Amino acid sequence: MGSPTFIPSSDGVRVALHDLGGPDDPSATVLLFAHATGFCGRVWEPVTTSLARRFRCLAIDFRGHGMSETPAGADVAWPRMGDDVDAVLQGALVARSGSVHGIGHSMGGAALVLAAAHRPASFRSLWLYEPVIVGPGVLPPSGAPNPMADAAARRRSSFASFGEAISNFAAKPPLNQLHPDALEAYVRGGFVEGAEGRVTLRCTPATEAAVFRGAAESGAWDLLPSLDVPVAVVAGRDEDAGPVAFVPAALAQLEHGTFVDRPQLGHFGPLEDPSGAARDITAWVEATGDEERGGLP
Repeated sequence: MGSPTFIPSSDGVRVALHDLGGPDDPSATVLLFAHATGFCGRVWEPVTTSLARRFRCLAIDFRGHGMSETPAGADVAWPRMGDDVDAVLQGALVARSGSVHGIGHSMGGAALVLAAAHRPASFRSLWLYEPVIVGPGVLPPSGAPNPMADAAARRRSSFASFGEAISNFAAKPPLNQLHPDALEAYVRGGFVEGAEGRVTLRCTPATEAAVFRGAAESGAWDLLPSLDVPVAVVAGRDEDAGPVAFVPAALAQLEHGTFVDRPQLGHFGPLEDPSGAARDITAWVEATGDEERGGLP
């Protein structure tokens, strides 16, 4: 894969935008992929393998993640993730397309909503897998104890090689749920190689923890009713805890919301079953694109 394009965003951040393939045609439909906290744009590569035959597939690295250039002290609050999507929407490759569909996972779903509300004509539709978008009081505020953030802060950040990192994650939860191709794409895009082949997380444990702490204050909840585009909200299986619990309330806030149930999958659904996600995305884009071609499976 070639080098990403770097796009200026707020706070001096230069967002990395990965071209994951597709028709080299200014009028081609663009799919803009937004990753979850702690991941990176390249994790979508297995999903886009088949999609790129028809659609131009672009994936963002949010600030503090992947290859994006993030100055020390740059704000990693969730509204700034919306800034990053907004900056990409103004980029030449996206702006010249008449049809852009946002594809988001977890935090990435919230960031797409923030950008879509700020720039109402930017998207033709949104496809959001278990977006972390919650009303007041559902998640702990940024200064309160946060088990997810605490766990992220303790993450191992360095391995002897890419291979050791892949083997480590494949052997234990939660990343052992990922399809092998998605796990490799995450490690190859989410770690940087240094001396003697040693690899280190690009999204540091401290950054990941800070992002988790900001989840309650994204502002995306208040914007859901104003969205004037079709929005698919996709949910995996019922779990004792996790973002799947946020889906019904978010869906109820949407004027043009569609529920898609995938009970065989967990919160990492698109990364567990990339080919299934690609089929779902294709069906959604066909149903909401320039031409009506039928409904969802």
